[in-house]
Amino acid sequence: MIENQNFGQAIEALKQYKKVARQGWNGKGMFVFKQVPANVGIQYVPNMQSLPQSVKDEFVKRGKDIHYTNQMCIVKEDNTIDSWVASSSDTLANDWCILD
Repeated sequence: MIENQNFGQAIEALKQYKKVARQGWNGKGMFVFKQVPANVGIQYVPNMQSLPQSVKDEFVKRGKDIHYTNQMCIVKEDNTIDSWVASSSDTLANDWCILD
């Protein structure tokens, strides 16, 4: 683990698909990662649990694969994953850790 990094250094680590976290976060075991860009074939859309039926129907109607691009996610201690956007205090902090 590399400690006392700034946000720019954390972003560079995310671009290399490393996990990062802030020492100042209240929740222990939380970390941020950058999702790997991926394509999901249209044939898999009807079976996806993470999409509401109305969205599945729209994708099927369009007949095109789903393309996941750049997004950051936070993993909480219970393995819940949410999308994540840095706050102003996150971007100005110098307590970022590169976890791997």
